[in-house]
Amino acid sequence: MVCLGNICRSPLAEGILREKLKDTDAEVDSAGTSSYHVDEAPDPRAIKIGRKYGVNISDLRGRQFTVSDFDRFDRIYVMDESNYANVVELARNEADKNKVDFLLNELEPSSNREVPDPYFGGDQGFENVYRLLDQATDEITKKVKHGG
Repeated sequence: MVCLGNICRSPLAEGILREKLKDTDAEVDSAGTSSYHVDEAPDPRAIKIGRKYGVNISDLRGRQFTVSDFDRFDRIYVMDESNYANVVELARNEADKNKVDFLLNELEPSSNREVPDPYFGGDQGFENVYRLLDQATDEITKKVKHGG
């Protein structure tokens, strides 16, 4: 799960999906395309909305996406167009690029819809983002648990 700073959308997506896949051997992680928040905890509002729904992300720490993530993960989900461009720019080949997709394409294939950045959107922005992430991770969970 990749967003800009790795303090709002991507740690929430990581926490939600990790919780849903806790009984599998799937590895779930998150990163940012920038180094702004490396080693920082998620935004307090992201932690709060996660807790509201039983997802604890308070122990996560920001990190920057690296080329080695292409080797470590089968799928790389980005939150918006900027994240997509930044991640694909690091791709070494077509195989790397083929691992990258917009998270909301799980709900609406090929729509390339963006998960809005809730940073400036207040509590309701985080609520809306949580719901989108929850729906998209439901689709990923179905695929993982049913071999898709």
